[in-house]
Amino acid sequence: MAEDHQPTLRLRPTSFAVLGLLSFGQELSGFDMKRWADWSLKFFYWAPSFSQIYGELHKLEELGLVASRLDENKLPQRKRGEREKRVYRITAEGEQAVTAWTTEAEPEPTMLKHGIMLRTWLGHTADPAKLREMVLAHRTQSERMRVLALDHAEGAAPVAEWAYPVAVLNWSAQYYADECARADSLLAELDRLAAKRKRKRKSIDGRKA
Repeated sequence: MAEDHQPTLRLRPTSFAVLGLLSFGQELSGFDMKRWADWSLKFFYWAPSFSQIYGELHKLEELGLVASRLDENKLPQRKRGEREKRVYRITAEGEQAVTAWTTEAEPEPTMLKHGIMLRTWLGHTADPAKLREMVLAHRTQSERMRVLALDHAEGAAPVAEWAYPVAVLNWSAQYYADECARADSLLAELDRLAAKRKRKRKSIDGRKA
């Protein structure tokens, strides 16, 4: 691995996610980057806040991986009291760093932190009907994300430079389709467990009578 890339390869993956948003050849404002992240990154990795994006941009600019300027073309149209718009671009060093990280850095293990599954794991402490409602709401949200990912993939497909993001959006749509299928299986299992729990309660009540 090239020694020049060692410091930047120690950046967090979220830093490279922000740097990657600038790797498609366009200058972007923080607002643009938030919009682009919501268009693609949120489906499979991260939905950054504005403060997170600007925090990463500040760090990347200090490292010389990103450069910024005031967008002078917007100044005449600026409303009174409105802040000047700053746009960011990736530098040659930034391009080298993101390429080195993508191809050379060891991928971090995928960690699944599933809030609904944690609650289901504790299902013996929960009301079965409420637990079922939560899983059903999760399934509804997963279906919404599946449809949205497909819609974004179809919208981006005509742009040749976005071929890889489109591939990941299609993967994301399949992920959420699989999540819907897993939710369906879990709902059936919850119904079975709820019926078993009800029979056990009736049996206990019968012995007490």
